Amino acid sequence: MSTVVDIDARGTRHCETSTLGVLLRHQGLDLSEPLLFGLGSGLSFVYWDGKNLDFPFLGGRVKPFDLTRNLATALGLELLVRETTSPRRAWEDVAASLDAGRPVGLQLDSYHLDYFDSKVHFGGHVVAVYGYDDHRAHLVDTDQQGGAVSTSLTGLARARAATGPMTARHRSFTLTVPRNPPALPGLVVPAITSCADAFLDPPIANLGYRGIAKAGKLVRTWLRRTDDPRRDLPRAALLMERAGTGGALFRNLYRDFLAECTELLDSSHLRTGHALYTEAALLWTEVAALIEKAGESGDARCLVQAGSVLDDLSRMEREAMQALRRLGSETPK
Repeated sequence: MSTVVDIDARGTRHCETSTLGVLLRHQGLDLSEPLLFGLGSGLSFVYWDGKNLDFPFLGGRVKPFDLTRNLATALGLELLVRETTSPRRAWEDVAASLDAGRPVGLQLDSYHLDYFDSKVHFGGHVVAVYGYDDHRAHLVDTDQQGGAVSTSLTGLARARAATGPMTARHRSFTLTVPRNPPALPGLVVPAITSCADAFLDPPIANLGYRGIAKAGKLVRTWLRRTDDPRRDLPRAALLMERAGTGGALFRNLYRDFLAECTELLDSSHLRTGHALYTEAALLWTEVAALIEKAGESGDARCLVQAGSVLDDLSRMEREAMQALRRLGSETPK
């Protein structure tokens, strides 16, 4: 037996936006990846450390699946989410949608997927499944992971049943596009201002611009935070630049989103935000390079320099988000 849905299997840079693109294109709504990311108010920052972590984690986006929820609200999509503790029921839900000709989004732990070379647990990974046979499931993942790929049904089941940080209970979801989707210009301002509000008024010091400032202080101590700097620091840099972030810890995606928005809206605040995030994206790539160099060389001066750049980034992104928040009170030109 084999069921395959006819889809546009474009993989892009980030897992959740890749999946959203597959589900929406199947219904005739084709948005760029930066638009999907930005309309889902996806940008954020978190400095995450704890006793259960081998090494601190720098995150540049909102929590897994928040982007999907935000995008569904913004576009007026019907988001149907299924979760269960039963592996059998979980697969039956997915197979029923596929048999009806509809691709499905899945949240799972990428560690158990056959095609993942990097065996690191990440329970917030998202893929689109568009077909299956008796032994394998056909998925769309990011370009980096191969785009249209396949994995064993047993591996997929393990990935969906995984527990731990950021995992969900066999979560699957579908999206339904309304007959008359709202026009993009009207969606841009609320998506940007809600993202700015969260970034400028974080509930704890680990988040938003305050989190970047905290990272600027703590990154200077990272050589003392690890028993294996040649492993941990380059890995941290890799996660910032190439692990599905689109580069520069998602700042490249948000820069490109703001660039597309400047074609939809004439706003000095928007242009200011775009210019600042264009500069910020370059600086985040510089930070990653300094962290990698510190790990390879053991030179703490690289981390001191990275901390200084992060201090600049905290101020720069705060200024950018303050400008973008003013979009909400601006009279359209």
